[in-house]
Amino acid sequence: MESGVKFKVFSVPVTADHEILEECVGIINSKFQREHFHLVISNDEITVFLNILDLEKLRAIASDLETEYSMEKGNALSIMVERIASIGSYGIKAGKRSFVQYNLERKVRDRKKKIQDRGSYYYARNSKFAMSSNPFPEDLLDTITVADSEEAMRNIPDNSVDLVFTSPPYNFGLDYGEHMDGIDWNRYFEKLFSVLGECIRVTKYGGRVVINVQPLYSDFIPIHHMISEFFMKNQMIWRNEIIWEKNNYNAKYTAWGSWKSPSNPYLKYTWEFVEVFSKGDLKHPGDRNYADISDKEFKEWVNARWSISPERNMKEYDHPAMFPEKLAERVLKLFSFQNDIILDPFNGVGTTTKVAKKLKRHFVGFDVSEKYVETARKRLSEVDSHNL
Repeated sequence: MESGVKFKVFSVPVTADHEILEECVGIINSKFQREHFHLVISNDEITVFLNILDLEKLRAIASDLETEYSMEKGNALSIMVERIASIGSYGIKAGKRSFVQYNLERKVRDRKKKIQDRGSYYYARNSKFAMSSNPFPEDLLDTITVADSEEAMRNIPDNSVDLVFTSPPYNFGLDYGEHMDGIDWNRYFEKLFSVLGECIRVTKYGGRVVINVQPLYSDFIPIHHMISEFFMKNQMIWRNEIIWEKNNYNAKYTAWGSWKSPSNPYLKYTWEFVEVFSKGDLKHPGDRNYADISDKEFKEWVNARWSISPERNMKEYDHPAMFPEKLAERVLKLFSFQNDIILDPFNGVGTTTKVAKKLKRHFVGFDVSEKYVETARKRLSEVDSHNL
């Protein structure tokens, strides 16, 4: 064992021709860094030294070897792979499973007492939010409506929505057709905060509001910070900020502010933000049987840097600023249960509502554009009806 390297160690019995297994072990070892993962074979067992591992890579290699050497089911390689897959305690590091020392950051002495002494979300303590929920109107459930969401949400009772997920117009001057984008910032925020205030009102105690937004760097307007400040002033709990890494490295500005000079450098960003807020309590009540997130998804997605490619079909839907379905899937599965009610007040062409239907959530969407609402309704038909 290498000095200073720690491993999770276990053994599996040799259940096939020893010479074949010895050859397989050599091949497997050649595919991984020894300090991350390696095998040692003796007469009657294979000892596994496990630190950091790309499990899917190992699974594929083992499968190829099983086929090449015509191994029977229940051989040592398949036992080893499934044994590793069954280990529930691991972290995610660069897409690989980390089995050793992945949770060192958690080991703070008297953590709970120190949190209590500091006072979590002090700005949201003693809120006046009612804890009781109200029924959602049946006539609005699972609908997409042409409407100004600020006015339309007045028909929704207090505390009746489980999750709000939306991406408001960014005020960049994009062409939304019927909608004016690029108005005076004071007017923009006045309207936006009125809508978000309604979102707070209709969200249940313990419910969540999730906002995808990108600051307008050219105007030096940190929209994500200003939205967070608004929610915190209204005693919503700021619980997470997710970096949506779009991996978009196409730099469209040739001078970058001031070329090779500290005079006025312009920084490029390849990501957007997803801000997550809770109302009244961090815990959202729900039946665990209606949680549809897998252990692998949970472990990967609680790492708050999500690498997801941008939406590629914006021309098809004639919309300039769509987020991809994968982003909505992660938000809905991580922060809501099946049968929860999902609201998008800036529904656009309906990515949130489509994904909600696909994931067996109820939904309601509003948008001022008749064209976008028609498209959003058509996209619902892409989802099999049995998903509801």
